[in-house]
Amino acid sequence: MDVELRSRRLLLRQPRPADAPRIAHFLNNLRVSGNLARVPYPYHLSDAEAWLATWRPDRPAGETGFSIELPGEGLIGHCGFHLGQAGAPEIGYWLAEPFWNRGFMTEAAARILDWYFDITGADDIASGVFAFNKASLMVQTKLGFTQVGTGTLHCLARHEDLRHIDTRLTRTRWLDRQGLAPAGEAL
Repeated sequence: MDVELRSRRLLLRQPRPADAPRIAHFLNNLRVSGNLARVPYPYHLSDAEAWLATWRPDRPAGETGFSIELPGEGLIGHCGFHLGQAGAPEIGYWLAEPFWNRGFMTEAAARILDWYFDITGADDIASGVFAFNKASLMVQTKLGFTQVGTGTLHCLARHEDLRHIDTRLTRTRWLDRQGLAPAGEAL
């Protein structure tokens, strides 16, 4: 879907070919790419260009992603939905290291979760983190995700299978977090 969203500090927009240099620069950092399952390291401009070439604005909501843009700075990360191993939508994200620990990812993910639950009618959304990625797990916890299991997942950047924590956020929990859940619905 060709959608543009705004949060308090961020513009969330569709990826563009012109984003390739910043994507390549920020993902060519093992401290970022090593937290992601499907991103290689080293990460080259050609990797960013190839990924952007696959982008279509007509994707369904469960496969829509957003470049995170900080006005005056440019692209600082990406947050979006993809089909997971079970074929159901999952949310994933990355943020450039210079922008860590400022609440940008929680803000971006919260905004796209609002959009996702508003337009899809979905009952829940899955996600997860590698067990060592405490910061990402904290983002998910702040958003209301709960841990539902563990397993292993291959990390392309690290070339190994790693312990993975599976998480899930229900629509009811999301709405309750915002004070919008209908009375009587259980979390």
